[in-house]
Amino acid sequence: MAFEGLTERLQKAMTNLRRKGKVSESDLRQTMREIRLALLEADVNFTVVKDFVKTVRDRALGAKVLDGLNPAQQIVKIVDEELTKTMGETAVPLNKSAKIPTIIMMAGLQGAGKTTTVGKLALKLKNEQNARPLMIAADVYRPAAIQQLQQVGDQIDVPVFQLGTDVDPVEIVRQGLAEAEANHNDYVFIDTAGRLQIDEQLMDELANIKALAHPDEILLVIDAMTGQNAVNTAQGFDDKLDITGVVLTKLDGDTRGGAALSIRAVTGKPIKFIGQGEKMTDLDVFHPDRMSNRILGMGDMLTLIEKAQQQFDEKEAEKMNLKIQENSFDFNDFIAQLDQVDKMGNMEDIMKMIPGVANNPAMKNMNMDPKDMAHIRAIIYSMTEQERTDPDVLNPSRRRRISAGSGRPIHEVNRMIKQFNQTKKMMNQMSKGNFAGMEGLMGGAGGGKGIGGKMQQMAMNRMVRQTKKQKKKRLAKAMRRRKR
Repeated sequence: MAFEGLTERLQKAMTNLRRKGKVSESDLRQTMREIRLALLEADVNFTVVKDFVKTVRDRALGAKVLDGLNPAQQIVKIVDEELTKTMGETAVPLNKSAKIPTIIMMAGLQGAGKTTTVGKLALKLKNEQNARPLMIAADVYRPAAIQQLQQVGDQIDVPVFQLGTDVDPVEIVRQGLAEAEANHNDYVFIDTAGRLQIDEQLMDELANIKALAHPDEILLVIDAMTGQNAVNTAQGFDDKLDITGVVLTKLDGDTRGGAALSIRAVTGKPIKFIGQGEKMTDLDVFHPDRMSNRILGMGDMLTLIEKAQQQFDEKEAEKMNLKIQENSFDFNDFIAQLDQVDKMGNMEDIMKMIPGVANNPAMKNMNMDPKDMAHIRAIIYSMTEQERTDPDVLNPSRRRRISAGSGRPIHEVNRMIKQFNQTKKMMNQMSKGNFAGMEGLMGGAGGGKGIGGKMQQMAMNRMVRQTKKQKKKRLAKAMRRRKR
């Protein structure tokens, strides 16, 4: 999970601070020490850490935050603002040429995910702008690099220009650009060669391609899991090529996050995109403010809403909302909702985008195993059409048959059906205005564009129960204090 270690340490530091009604300079020093250690453990550049901690401390002391109302909350706000500033403050869009084609040159070391990122970005432009991209295979050194790009092109239905491995890469780019001009492609992606490490031969070749193509964008693809080495790589490429932006890949596998927090501060070049998964759709615009919120456990509703809007068809959502209101939501609809939410990405990442859920201790006890979803599908697919559309007919003998057909124990079948009925009831209540504040998220307001069944199935019932238990515990504790 991206930033998991850093998020946990920073949240702990912020929680300790919030528990104090009044914050002293000593408390502030302790908090700054915890933040400094958290950032260093996350492999953030030492100079960046030093400047960050000094700025936060100076702002907290200079603005007399410690003497004001809610000093802990104000310090959290300062940390959030400085994190955002360190990563670049605002999202930076792709450079675009005044005339077609816009030429995007992709660079990076081997293994960073450069070729896959070319495909992801081409698909993103194709889907969002109805673009007609062309990808040029200019990596003639890595075994099967051309075949890999061709496979990516076939997968996303984007043409690939290649001349094999016996032609000079600069000549391949020359002819590829001519092909793009003849076919009126509006975007051209140049997939250049990588190396295991930076060397003069690689850089000279890239410089020659740049001189020929005059790219509007030079994107450096960096593996986020390489930590501070990512910063050194960025500096090396920038010195030779003057890159225009960075794409961080494998951010879903980096528990530290130091690269994202260091690159902009050290090189001055913006992170434009982040890759967080293996699917061709797993490429997102990098928003520093949203990433800061996620690091501090404050959620990221804007990204969540954007993901939902991309995946949920408005007419289908309205139809689903009507079924929920009429209480006719069935297992076919449930499966459809699971499929829609699956397209949005990893469920744990989705849950952590919800404010209040992101740093909820209950999250740590929630089972997000993808196998659970496969088991649910196996159970539902073992039902007859009548059983899926009319769950009330599921008597004990039918449940035993479903258990045998799905290969799942009978208690698991009974539990899934019980959870479905609870979810159905909750969704119906929300559609009528109950559970205020959750309706828009789960499928009521906003034309029914909700996250849907999977989240209710896996999380919300448990969270509601746990919240009630926590309230009862606090009330009981308060009553005991009064008796004393």
